[in-house]
Amino acid sequence: MCQHQPPCPSADSADRESARLVAHHPEQGWSLLCNGVVLFEDTGELLPDGRIIAPQRSRGTSLTTA
Repeated sequence: MCQHQPPCPSADSADRESARLVAHHPEQGWSLLCNGVVLFEDTGELLPDGRIIAPQRSRGTSLTTA
């Protein structure tokens, strides 16, 4: 899929998020990368084969109620 030199990381690689942007839609909360990965603003991902990567939430953040 990627025509860049050097090629972007594949959708299966650990650094897949570093691929180049193909489309960016902040008003809808998602971006498409050159390797076919769809990134969502909540840090979730949809891989080209349909697998879902759950959002990566910080464990240091806690909600408190008054």
